Amino acid sequence: MSPKMLVKVHKSTVLTNSKATGINCPPACNYRCSKSSRHKMCIRACNTCCQRCNCVPPGTSGNADVCPCYAKMTTHGGRLKCP
Repeated sequence: MSPKMLVKVHKSTVLTNSKATGINCPPACNYRCSKSSRHKMCIRACNTCCQRCNCVPPGTSGNADVCPCYAKMTTHGGRLKCP
């Protein structure tokens, strides 16, 4: 079992992993994308970003500064990938 850290940021809690084994992305992305108008596309992109970065920003949007890897990932076209 890998150790996990809870980080308090702006009255929200972000679940990150102190090892590269990963976090439980589906529930984190399900909440992150809960208000998206394109839910399935949001979930797919979020899960990819979560698996690569081991982090999902708190809330349903914004707060990208909490996970710099997540915030800087782009598509082949140069657009931001992560919701």
